[in-house]
Amino acid sequence: MRPGKSSRPRTRTRPRHEDAVDGFVIAVDRGRYTCVLPDAGPDDPVVTAMRARELGRKSVVVGDRVGLVGDTSGAAGALARIVRIAERSSVLRRTADDDESTAEGRLERVVVANADQLVIVSALADPPPRTGFVDRCLVAAYDADIEPLLCLTKADLAGPEAVVDYYTELELPYVLVRPDSDLAALRALLTGRISVLVGHSGVGKSTLVNRLVPAADRAVGTVSAIGRGRHTSTSAVALRLPAVPDGATTDPGWIIDTPGVRSFGLAHVSAESLLHGFPDLVEGTVDCPANCQHTTEEADCALDAWVAAGKADARRLASYRRLLASRSGEGDPREPERNPGDPLAGS
Repeated sequence: MRPGKSSRPRTRTRPRHEDAVDGFVIAVDRGRYTCVLPDAGPDDPVVTAMRARELGRKSVVVGDRVGLVGDTSGAAGALARIVRIAERSSVLRRTADDDESTAEGRLERVVVANADQLVIVSALADPPPRTGFVDRCLVAAYDADIEPLLCLTKADLAGPEAVVDYYTELELPYVLVRPDSDLAALRALLTGRISVLVGHSGVGKSTLVNRLVPAADRAVGTVSAIGRGRHTSTSAVALRLPAVPDGATTDPGWIIDTPGVRSFGLAHVSAESLLHGFPDLVEGTVDCPANCQHTTEEADCALDAWVAAGKADARRLASYRRLLASRSGEGDPREPERNPGDPLAGS
């Protein structure tokens, strides 16, 4: 006879899953996780997995390195289980829009795990560059300890001088992309790394991804007369870069394409970390009074004198204070972040 529930022996011991194989999550879709094995080639089948109950509420995101058990053959209909998540080397986060918020506040979302580099894709024209959005991405990158790279597309329509001058104090690395360029400079910066691509709709991010990984076939949209493109990517996905022709490396690297981003909220970033996203302003706060909030209401804030002395761009200070306001809930993370008279920020 089957023993009753009250007499069943119980244990808190969890299985060790010593036979679990390593996997790398490249896509997430409605509770199913697409993974590749470490020694898998570009033409090998991928593994579909589900999250094991024992993981509790731990989320699994693109870029995670996981342990897999069960059927990892990748055969049609096969389903493995994710039983553990390796410690993440980096976590890129954003705070959700107001319309995604709950009664407890704005939701914090993990964009991707274990990235080495954040590639901020911005068009030089049609639509014009939005330095406010770039500033948000830089803060998120510095907060996650991920190296930023500015990728300026549509360089055939406008020059990069104004954007480069705006970030001259940061020595921010950048690369120019034209429709007829061979992308050699960009490929060199992506090789052997896990890079996340972010950018507003219409800046040519999906076109860029298709040029880097021709087999990706990411949907490409058009830009309207007012410079707004439709969102063409709907979910984040990691794509393996093609092998380097000379075979100089066995790891060509990965790029993670993200959906068209309307906002990059920073409510999860501390005020101190937010300041360090503006390294050209940090030194100017040395003469600030104790507990200075660096807002326009702070009459003794030394940042105004720092800018007046020509040691930083006034637009950078305005952007920093705007981010402070939006972080505290006084601003809208979806706003175009345009400084009056700033030719760089598109509406």
